[in-house]
Amino acid sequence: MPSEAEMRLRERLSKLGGVKLLRGTKVSGELERLQEQLDRLRAEPTAEDIWRSVELARHQDRPYTLDYATRILDDFFELHGDRGRADDPAVISALGRLQGRTIVLVGHQKGRDLKERTKRNFGMAYPEGYRKAMRAMALAERHGFPLVTMVDTPGAYPGVAAEQHGQGGAIARSQSAMVRLSVPTVACVIGEGGSGGAVAIAVADRVLMQENAIYSVISPEGCAAILWRDAGEARKAAAAFKPDAAHCLELGVVDAVVPEPAGGAHEDPDEAARLLGEAIVAALEDVEGMDPDLRRRERRAKYRAMGVLASA
Repeated sequence: MPSEAEMRLRERLSKLGGVKLLRGTKVSGELERLQEQLDRLRAEPTAEDIWRSVELARHQDRPYTLDYATRILDDFFELHGDRGRADDPAVISALGRLQGRTIVLVGHQKGRDLKERTKRNFGMAYPEGYRKAMRAMALAERHGFPLVTMVDTPGAYPGVAAEQHGQGGAIARSQSAMVRLSVPTVACVIGEGGSGGAVAIAVADRVLMQENAIYSVISPEGCAAILWRDAGEARKAAAAFKPDAAHCLELGVVDAVVPEPAGGAHEDPDEAARLLGEAIVAALEDVEGMDPDLRRRERRAKYRAMGVLASA
């Protein structure tokens, strides 16, 4: 029996298939993209495929937010600080131009070497990072700029200092701020999408996920430590809760899977950026023409419906 995600894709393919193709439209490209997603959905990933996605999502050479931003944005200008306490380097906020439109960008940022990883806390944000993100969201709302977020974090930092500074509340307020935005929003899981630290900046109209990214409420190691009291059983845990893109699409927690170059995004960052940029633009074009109030209502309804099981 086809899954709900497969049925949705088939329905969209059917609708687009009946549209008369006009010169200059992108309908044919959209058809091809949806067909590719349907093919990937039908090819059920094995446990080995799932673990490969975990490894590639964490690959030390995988492009991070700044790698993509400098490739797909013109006039890139980074913003710093939360205007209250500090500047958290684990979160990037910036202004830039994406194919002629000014956007606000928010994303997690990991480090390449030990010094930078320590500085950026391995992409794990403190509350100051989420307050910086909310400052950028307010800027987008004030000026009517679309908001694009890039998610790549093992999770929000769980240390004592972060809790003392109000970590849980900052994550909740960031989600609430995104739900209330009237501007178009697109989130992209570009690496690790870990727990509340990820969803804090991922409550968007359209959520994209790169082919080899992962998105989950807990890491495979954390899940294994809880269920089997052994973090070494991470492969078994990943196979059980399936954090890979194909299964996230099937569950409906993401709206589209963005293809990557053969071998992973780190093999050809320029091509990976091109593919991601095209997907972001397509997602923005999909929601930009909507009435802002309707867009906000649909966003809210989308997330309220997640996890709801229909009664028999």
